[in-house]
Amino acid sequence: MESIFYVIGGLVLLVLGGEFLVRSSIGLSLKLNISKMVIGMTVVSFATSAPELLVSLQAALDGSPAIAINNVVGSNIANIGLVLGITTIIGAITVSKGFFKFDWPVMVAFSLLIYYFLANDNVLSRVEGIILCVLLVVFLIVLIKKSNPDEVDDEVDDKLASAGWLKIFLWLLIGAFALYYGSEFLVSGARDLAIKVGVSEAVISVTLIAIGTSVPELAASVISAVKGEKAISLGNLIGSNIFNIGSVLGLTAVVKEIPVTEASILSRDIFWMLIFAIVLLPLAFLPKKLEISRYKGMILFVGYAFFVYLAFM
Repeated sequence: MESIFYVIGGLVLLVLGGEFLVRSSIGLSLKLNISKMVIGMTVVSFATSAPELLVSLQAALDGSPAIAINNVVGSNIANIGLVLGITTIIGAITVSKGFFKFDWPVMVAFSLLIYYFLANDNVLSRVEGIILCVLLVVFLIVLIKKSNPDEVDDEVDDKLASAGWLKIFLWLLIGAFALYYGSEFLVSGARDLAIKVGVSEAVISVTLIAIGTSVPELAASVISAVKGEKAISLGNLIGSNIFNIGSVLGLTAVVKEIPVTEASILSRDIFWMLIFAIVLLPLAFLPKKLEISRYKGMILFVGYAFFVYLAFM
């Protein structure tokens, strides 16, 4: 019971911490006169990946590398199977042609690269972590250069521009505090829960922890879909997946090399991540071009439910 309390408490703190960190990051960037486009592409993306980063870093330092790797693998699967699946069940979304010329190939390339790095010698080394970080920076530079500023402006709340320095500092403090203790509680609770339930840390991290760190994206997507607004752009989810591999695993490996301690990571979980990444191509073109409809969303969601079932079996 205590471990479940730690897991739930950790997840709540991570969601709160992520929200306050995003607020403070945007407020600070606007104070420093950084353009909204750059904020949306970089600061917000990094801030929303903070829960995954803190959990992975904490897990690696605590000697639970399986949690570090499977948190990212599971989050990437959840972003497409769970978040995109539920969002498109509520309402179909249109896919832009540009998505398949840049965002999707980059996500698949990052996914294949992390598979190669792990399968090659069963460890994500410091050098490989640096390579991932450098490639992420290159991706962001290209993304900012090719994007249209008008498309990103609405993503940033103008009210944050009027926030005072004290409020921004308090948001940052609350965010950092909540993320730190949230990751501590979640990793500790997950490890205890895995022992009590009799499953591996990898299973708990690829399902429970991954869903938890994807809660902010899921909540925002469902709320906007219910309101009938543009639910979520596929590009944002793909960007999140790229960021998870490049920044979360990249930075964690730079701090501490991550060995593969669970065979299921390379024999099962990472292939599910690759399948969910690649399947977006036929889904967006067949039978109706450039649309992910309700029934396609159902396929994604059922696929995700099947993945979770197999993980526990």
